[in-house]
Amino acid sequence: MKEKTVDIIIPTYKPDKRFFSLIESLENQTVKPTKIILMNTEEKYLSNLLYGTNFKEKFGNVVVRNVSKKEFNHGRTRNQGVKQSTADICVLMTQDAFPDDDRLIEKLIEPLEDDSVAVAYARQLPARDASPIEIFSRSFNYPDVDRLKGKEDLEELGIKTYFCSDVCAAYNRKTFRELGGFIDFTIFNEDMLYAAKAINSGYRVAYASKARVIHSHNYSGRQQFRRNFDLGVSQADHPEVFGDIKSEGEGIKMVKQTVVYLAEQKKIYLVPYLFYLSACKLLGYRLGKKYKTLSHNRILKCTSNPEYWSRYWDKNLVPENVYAGYGKNEEGL
Repeated sequence: MKEKTVDIIIPTYKPDKRFFSLIESLENQTVKPTKIILMNTEEKYLSNLLYGTNFKEKFGNVVVRNVSKKEFNHGRTRNQGVKQSTADICVLMTQDAFPDDDRLIEKLIEPLEDDSVAVAYARQLPARDASPIEIFSRSFNYPDVDRLKGKEDLEELGIKTYFCSDVCAAYNRKTFRELGGFIDFTIFNEDMLYAAKAINSGYRVAYASKARVIHSHNYSGRQQFRRNFDLGVSQADHPEVFGDIKSEGEGIKMVKQTVVYLAEQKKIYLVPYLFYLSACKLLGYRLGKKYKTLSHNRILKCTSNPEYWSRYWDKNLVPENVYAGYGKNEEGL
C-alpha cells in the first residue's frame, strides 16, 4: 500500500522563539511532513522573528502565505491553507501546540487508514505552568482512551459527538474537499462545525489519545467570558447543528468533577475561583447566544475577535467582499 503523504498547516500570528522549537519538533517526527504551510497573519511579525536566522535554508519545506489581520478568519484562512496542499492528509495545528513526542503525526493519522473517518484529533496535555483547574480540564476533555464517534453516538454523547479541535487534528483531504471544507466565515468552532457536517454525512470522527500535544491556557475570568461569548455566537448562528443539543449540562458535570479533584489534591481553596471562572463562562455563553439583541458597542466589549465583527457589519457577509484580499471568484478550496 502506498504510504500516505502529510502536510501540516499552521495559522500563525506574532510567533515567539518557541516557534523554532515547534518546527524542529515537527521535522523530527517519525512520519515527516511533505510541507509545513504557514498561514501567517501580518507579515512583519514573522519577518522580524526570522530576520538574521538561517530558517529558510534549514527548513526548505516550509511555505509561508501571508494575510492581513483584517482578512483572517478561522474557517476561510484554514481553507486557503488546505488549498495549498496536495497531500493525502492535512494536519491542522495552532502555533502554541507542541508535540509531546516524535510519534504525534504517526499516531494522529492512524485512524484515517479507515476511509470512513473524516478527521482525527489529538489529546491535549497540560503545560508545566498549568493551574490545577486547567490540569483537570485537560483530562476531562481529553482522556487517555481512544474514541470513534458517529451519528449513532448522539444520544449518549450529545454535543460531545461533534467535539473536535484544530489545536491538532488530521483531515482526509479528499473527504475535506468532498464536504466543502470549513464554513468560510465563522467566529469560532470551525472544527466542530466540520465534524458535525462529516458525521451527518455518514462519516466518523476519531479521538486519537496516543497522539499527544502540550497545550493549555490559564485564562482569566475576562478571557473565559470573551471566549465563551464567541462560542455562544457560533452556536446561535448554526441552529441546524446545535439547536436540538444542550451543551450546558456538560459544563455543570465538569465543574462538579473539578471540585472533587481539587478536594483530592487538597486544594479546596481554589473552589471559589473555579466558581468565578465557571460563572464567567456561563454568562459569556448565554450573552453570545443572544448576541442579536445586543448593540454593536456591547458586542465589541464582549467578543475576543473584534476583527470578525468589523467584517460582519461592514461587508454584510457578502463573500466576494468579505474575502477580497484572497482574490475574487476563486474556485474550489
